[in-house]
Amino acid sequence: MTATVAGTAAASATRVPPPVLQVDDLSVVLGGRRVLEGVGLRVSEGELVGLVGPNGAGKTTLVRAVLGLLPASGRISVAGTVVRTGRARRSGAALAIGYVPQRHEFAWDFPVTVEEAVLTGRVARIGWLRGAGTEDYRQVRRALDRVEMSHLRRRPVGELSGGQRQRVLVARALALDPRILLLDEPFTGLDVPTQEHLTTLFRELASEERAVIMTNHDLVGAVHASDRLFLLNRTVVASGTPAELADPEPWMTAFGVSAGSPLLAAIGKVAASRADHDRSGQARSDGARAAAQDGREHA
Repeated sequence: MTATVAGTAAASATRVPPPVLQVDDLSVVLGGRRVLEGVGLRVSEGELVGLVGPNGAGKTTLVRAVLGLLPASGRISVAGTVVRTGRARRSGAALAIGYVPQRHEFAWDFPVTVEEAVLTGRVARIGWLRGAGTEDYRQVRRALDRVEMSHLRRRPVGELSGGQRQRVLVARALALDPRILLLDEPFTGLDVPTQEHLTTLFRELASEERAVIMTNHDLVGAVHASDRLFLLNRTVVASGTPAELADPEPWMTAFGVSAGSPLLAAIGKVAASRADHDRSGQARSDGARAAAQDGREHA
């Protein structure tokens, strides 16, 4: 099973550009316990990648290790630059990554407006002891426009709904204009319409030549939304497109569920639907290219 999954993942990798984020043999030990071991992943611009696994599998740990917030061993390359593991990212590597933490990690009772909260996302570029300049406020306005929150820029963050707060955190990350967007459980506690709205936004952001990587506890939603998936349980159990992961075996291994689990049936249905959608989209794309080529030949 492992060899088959690795082979399909390698085949899918040939269809995407070079990775903007590459992680090789990453391991993390916390409190004497090995939380991650030998993790490897590659993500390219233009991809929306889902990182899924059971509780305690190490999803958030992996995100924080990539950010340099945890001690780790292994090799991490960000936007073509190899960065040292276990250290906070600086310079080009820091500016290449926009991080969206879980909502409970932000101090929503702090007396700041939406605009001021988003401006804090520019600290990596501005520095702690300098004031914000014209370009910083321009990027903040662009980020707020992108998440459709400009009309609330003067509102205190404590007065926002859950969905609005999530969009503020996304805008805060986008204020850096990053090439990589890391989202840690962005849908937790949100209703279905808000999740669908955010999923559309994340797919649009990926289409704008960003790499979007999100941890997600909603497995069916992750299969539906993601271009590729990494199944994580201390290490990468399997990876590939939803169609490549339609087989139940890697999900059983990663999540410890039985072959008769309703979860597997739901994942299989969504994976099949995604495969049909992707084939239809590819056929339309191929037809458009053929028509364009035919037009050029007859011009």
